[in-house]
Amino acid sequence: MLTLFHAPQSRSSRLIWLLEEIGSDYEIRYCDIVRGDGSGARDPANPHPDGKVPALIHDGALITESAAVALYLTDLFPEAGLGAPTGDRDRGEYLTWLAWAAGELEPAIWSRMSPDAGPAMDRRYADAVDRLLDRLWSTPYLMGERFSAADVLIGSTLMWARSFLPESPTLDAYVARLTDRPARLRAQARDGRVDRACAA
Repeated sequence: MLTLFHAPQSRSSRLIWLLEEIGSDYEIRYCDIVRGDGSGARDPANPHPDGKVPALIHDGALITESAAVALYLTDLFPEAGLGAPTGDRDRGEYLTWLAWAAGELEPAIWSRMSPDAGPAMDRRYADAVDRLLDRLWSTPYLMGERFSAADVLIGSTLMWARSFLPESPTLDAYVARLTDRPARLRAQARDGRVDRACAA
């Protein structure tokens, strides 16, 4: 059984989306986290060692961090076609996009939101935007014609951060393609309220 520890309207929301895309049975355990504004609290029922989300338990194994959970799930369910299995010629590109989402894109966007970013972070932001636009101007998804878990991770970031990115028909079209996916709409319905207590 897959159990996702999830705080509504947080980074774990994208893992609900991915699980809906996969189509396997899973359970959500809603839990509290400390939010950026200081609200919330660490939930003792959450197994994440840092008290954050996502945290996934599968057959006694604990997996945390969005990219790791996404990779674990797409390897566990290769038939869903949302990853690239070991030995596949697209594996390297797939792993790169997963790592880039957390290691480059998110820090670049957070820096854009900070008044003290500085020139180095401005360059990092510009480089990240350029890389996205370079990829998406000619293909509908990050892996070309094929939607993957990389689109879930990166697309979910673009959805909440769209106002911090430049005007771009390319980015708008990409976000629209992802927003309208039935699995994303189902995930949104299961996301929950921020004030919901941890429950099975």
